[in-house]
Amino acid sequence: MRFISTAALWLAGGGLLLMTVFISAQVFMRYVMNDSLVWSEPASVILMGWFIFLGAAVGIREGYHLSFDVLLYFLPQGTKQVLFSISDLVVAAFGVGMAWFGSELARSAWDVKLPSLGVSGAVDFLPLVGGGCLIFLFSLERLLRRAAGLPTARFGEETLEEAV
Repeated sequence: MRFISTAALWLAGGGLLLMTVFISAQVFMRYVMNDSLVWSEPASVILMGWFIFLGAAVGIREGYHLSFDVLLYFLPQGTKQVLFSISDLVVAAFGVGMAWFGSELARSAWDVKLPSLGVSGAVDFLPLVGGGCLIFLFSLERLLRRAAGLPTARFGEETLEEAV
């Protein structure tokens, strides 16, 4: 899982960098060359979807997702573990929903062609599917690690790699 997480993080970073290049090229072409790159905006939006959802999935694995922790300070450790597992189950279900409904959106846009890129409109929704699958996978990993008595990363605590 560490390899998948690291690869997703590098792809997200590469997407962010590539999007920055596309937008910079568009600004240069528009204001210096008095021309426009018609593909730069839709390509950048697709890349943005990928780096947002890949980064969110890695954030789930590393314990950086949002949580409301005030109650946890007053509960015994066993109860905390149950609540962490419930949280991971809800996040896993959310990932399944993202992948399922994202794939339905992609199927519905399959025959639509994005004119500026010349590709299927399904490409717009693939980040939902990929991100949803990874969110489910990383949430499942957290549940299995907790069930096996292994540590899982939490925001403000050591990372998963440091805990191993």
